[in-house]
Amino acid sequence: MSQEQLEFVTYCIGNLSQRLGQPQPQVYNELKQSGILYGYIVPGYDVLHTFGKDYLMDDLLDCMREKGLIA
Repeated sequence: MSQEQLEFVTYCIGNLSQRLGQPQPQVYNELKQSGILYGYIVPGYDVLHTFGKDYLMDDLLDCMREKGLIA
């Protein structure tokens, strides 16, 4: 993982944590265990990092819903 990808992952986790009202370690673990982190966020960095914050967070929340992580 490149430095840019790492910073982006950190950004995603921090913002998802705020939107969900959950601690960052919990969000990280859920993303990692569900495959979203290394199956979607990291490989999709080139496209995902061009999205606006609200659109990106909505997209990631949709992914989490699809995986059954949130209602």
